[in-house]
Amino acid sequence: MSAADDAAPVSALEANTLFADLSSAGALILAVSGGPDSTALMVLTARWRAASKTGPALLAVTIDHGLRPQSAREARAVKRLAARLGVRHRILRWTGRKPTTGLQEAARDTRYRLLTAAARGAGARHVLTAHTLDDQAETVLIRMARGSGLTGLGAMARVTLLSPSPEKRGSDQRDEILLVRPLLELPKARLIATLDALGMSFADDPSNRDPRFTRARLRALMPALAEEGLDARRLALLARRLRRAEATIEIAVDAAAGALAQGGWRARGRIVLDAGKFMHLPAEVALRLLGRAIAQTGSAGPVQLGKLEMLCGVLRGAEGGLRLRRTLAGALVTLSAETLVIEPAPPRSANSARKTLTTREYGRNGIAKGR
Repeated sequence: MSAADDAAPVSALEANTLFADLSSAGALILAVSGGPDSTALMVLTARWRAASKTGPALLAVTIDHGLRPQSAREARAVKRLAARLGVRHRILRWTGRKPTTGLQEAARDTRYRLLTAAARGAGARHVLTAHTLDDQAETVLIRMARGSGLTGLGAMARVTLLSPSPEKRGSDQRDEILLVRPLLELPKARLIATLDALGMSFADDPSNRDPRFTRARLRALMPALAEEGLDARRLALLARRLRRAEATIEIAVDAAAGALAQGGWRARGRIVLDAGKFMHLPAEVALRLLGRAIAQTGSAGPVQLGKLEMLCGVLRGAEGGLRLRRTLAGALVTLSAETLVIEPAPPRSANSARKTLTTREYGRNGIAKGR
């Protein structure tokens, strides 16, 4: 795609394609901060919805984090624009004390918590955010810097699960809240061009250029990387290819789980695997199978990839007949000559506490995505 194409406004026809799979939704929550990306999201969604006689109800939600003096004024500006577009609008505020460290992560967690609550209140199953191709590229770089594995380097998908059913995880898919990123394949420049063509203004958040934050520092490197051929499209292409590989590996892990689990695969129960067959699995499949078992039986959170790799290496390198016992993320892993048992770990003593390893973010297999 040429530089001219990357700066062309988004047409009404393109917008129809971007939102076509959402036509049957009852309601859509639009996360709109007032910046160029989210403003374009609201404009494009409103135009798409107005062109059809039927379709989902739209509710734009602005989260005022209260971190900048201008945030309240920007939220009111979004409200005025939403009224012009015929879109209902709500302002939700992050109240209480703000952390002195990890501020952006805390703000992100709060934003999604409030958006989820807004969706449930509106009877909506979809929350739309304005992540772009540029955001995708930056996410790949961030996860590279953190040493992420294949799961993490796949970065963002168009649709992900934002929140399961509040009554019981996995109980009813109709109660799940989905996070949708309809603009993920579009460069930011095209969204700005769209607003410019319509004569619409937008807010400028200086924190996007604040070198205190990792994403801002990596964003500043993008022009130099692009000169070497590593532009946003190349990085997003890498993520897309890795997600394709990820899906293939997950199918192999599903098959291995069915073939190796003795007595079935029980969440939060005792999982017994055939030790001999586990040792002969491809390394990545064995790693993910172990991570999945620990995630389902453990009680201390997700598994950091490096620590999972270390444990898997110890297990697969053990001499025949040697009995091993380790704890990881609240799970007890026991290897014997015939079985590999993963089960909830007993309450930790002061001595065992030093051996139990945990982390925060994780993917489908319980492996930390951003580590």
